[in-house]
Amino acid sequence: MSGSQADSMQSQRPAAGSDAAADDLGHRLEELNAIGASLSAERDINRLLESILAAAKTITRADGGTLYRLTEERTLRFEIVRTTSLKYYLGGTTGSPVPFYPIHLIGKDGKPNHGMVAAYAALTGQTVNIPDAYTAEGFDFSGTRNFDKKTGYRSTSFLTVPMKNHENEIIGVLQLINATHPKTGAIVAFSPSDQRLAESLASQAAIALTNRMLINQLEELFESFIGLINMAIDEKSPYTGGHCQRVPALTMMLAEAVNETREGPLAEFSMSDKDRYELKIAGLLHDCGKVTTPVHVVDKSTKLETIFDRIHQIDTRFEVLKRDAEIALLKEKALLVARGAPPAEQDAADARQRERLRRLEEDRAFLRACNIGGEAMKEADMERVRLIARYRWTDISGHEANFLSEDEVKNLTIRAGTLTQEERQVINHHIVATIKMLEALPWPRHLKNVAEYAGGHHERMDGKGYPRGLKREQMSVQARVMGIADIFEALTARDRPYKKGKTLSESLEILGKFRLNGHIDPDLFDVFIRRKVYRRYADLFLDQDQIDEVDEARIPGYVP
Repeated sequence: MSGSQADSMQSQRPAAGSDAAADDLGHRLEELNAIGASLSAERDINRLLESILAAAKTITRADGGTLYRLTEERTLRFEIVRTTSLKYYLGGTTGSPVPFYPIHLIGKDGKPNHGMVAAYAALTGQTVNIPDAYTAEGFDFSGTRNFDKKTGYRSTSFLTVPMKNHENEIIGVLQLINATHPKTGAIVAFSPSDQRLAESLASQAAIALTNRMLINQLEELFESFIGLINMAIDEKSPYTGGHCQRVPALTMMLAEAVNETREGPLAEFSMSDKDRYELKIAGLLHDCGKVTTPVHVVDKSTKLETIFDRIHQIDTRFEVLKRDAEIALLKEKALLVARGAPPAEQDAADARQRERLRRLEEDRAFLRACNIGGEAMKEADMERVRLIARYRWTDISGHEANFLSEDEVKNLTIRAGTLTQEERQVINHHIVATIKMLEALPWPRHLKNVAEYAGGHHERMDGKGYPRGLKREQMSVQARVMGIADIFEALTARDRPYKKGKTLSESLEILGKFRLNGHIDPDLFDVFIRRKVYRRYADLFLDQDQIDEVDEARIPGYVP
C-alpha cells in the first residue's frame, strides 16, 4: 500500500460517537492495570495468548478478535480467534486448531504485503483503525467477506494493533472486530480511547509474552541441562539412568496424591504450580552427585567385580590345584609301581584323587554362588569361604600362597548385596556430592528449596539416615515424599546389576516394614497405599509379571 493510501486510511478514522464518559474511561484504565498484572503472572503461553485477546476485547467492547504471532519465516500465524456472538472459538486451549493459512509479510514478487491489514500493521508498526471494512479502500478484505457470507456475520469495524516488545520489535498483531456501543449494543467504530487502550494493552502484552517466552526458553534450557547430567549418568551406567527418570515421576505422583488429600495430618499440604515445578526439578536432580561415583562401584554386579569379575582368576586357580593334584597322583602312582605295590593301593590313590577333584569342583561352584550376592549370607557359608581361602597354591611367580587374598575373602563374605562397607560409603557419598553441587548454585527464589528436597531422600524419620541424620520434623514433606519414591523405585527396579525387580506385593511388604521401623514417613505411606499410587506407578513402569495381586490388609503397618 502506498503512503497516500495509508494517509487516506488514517483519515477514515472518525471517532465512533463521543468519547466514553470519564468514569467509564477510568474504570477501563483500572481494568487495564489489573490485566497487565495478571498477564505477567501467567505461565502457560496458550492461556497467556487467550488472556491477551480476551482482555483486549473486554476493554474495547469488541465482539471478535484475532491474535497473530510473527514467525521466523516472516509470516503472521493465527494463534487465537474469538467471536463472541457466533460462539466461534479457535486456537489456544480450545483443542480446535485455527485452519487458516499464515499471512505472508512479503509477497511472491518480493514486495511488502501492504494489502492485508494485519501484515501492514506488522510491517509498518502502525495501528490501523477502520470504521467499516465494506467501504474502506486500500486493503484486501475478500477473506473477511467470504467468512461473513458463510456465517451470516458482518465484520464492520476493525482495530489492528501491532504488538511491540521492550526492544521495539514487532512480535505479533492484535486485531479487534466490531466494537459495540456500551448501552445499545450496536456495532460502532473503535473510538480514539479504544485505540489508546488497545495500544497500551498490546504493548504490555508484547512485553509479558516476550518475557514468558524467554523464561520458558531458559527453563527448557535448564531442564535440558539436567537431562544432559542424567544422560551422562546413564552413559556411565545403564543401572542408574532409568532411576533418574522414574524417581521424579513417582515423586510427583505421590505429591499430587497428598495435595488432593482433604483429611488427616496431611490435609493442610497444598502445592501451587511453582511448588510443583520446584519439586519436579529437585526430583530430576536428586542423584546428580552420581556423576562423581566410580562406574566400577555403581556397576558392581558381583562381589568380586572391579573392572572385571575376579571370579575368573579364582577359576584359574582351581584349575591349577586340579593339575597339581593330577601331577601329585602320577608321582604317587609311579612310586607305588616302582616298589611293586599291590593294585589295591593304586585304586585307593585314584579314589582319593576323585574325592579331591569332587571337593574342588564343589568349592568352585560354592564360590561362584557366593559371588552372585543376594539378600543375606549365612555365617556358616562365610566360614566356609575362609576355610577355602587357606588352601595353598603356587602362584605365577612360583611362590606358595593362600588360595584367596584378604580382599577376595572380604568381598566374598559380604553379608548382603555385592558392595563392601567401603564401597557403600563411596555410593552413599553421591548424596553429599549432590547437596554440595546443588547448594553451590544461585537458585532463584522459586527454586530455593531444590537442594533440601533432593538432599533429603536418604534420611530416615528416626534420624538414622544419611548424610545429616535428620529426623522427620526437620524435613519438608517434599523431601519425605522423595524418600519413599526413591525406595519404592529401587525395590521394583528390574535394571539393577545385582537383583531382579520385586513384585508389587513383595515391594509393599518391605515398604511396610520400613514404615514400622521408622525409616519412612507413616502418613505419606498411608497416602501411598490408600490412593493406590503404587498401582499407577506399576502400570507405567513395571513389567506385567511384577504386577501381582495386592492384599492391602496384609501390608505391614497399613490399616485400611
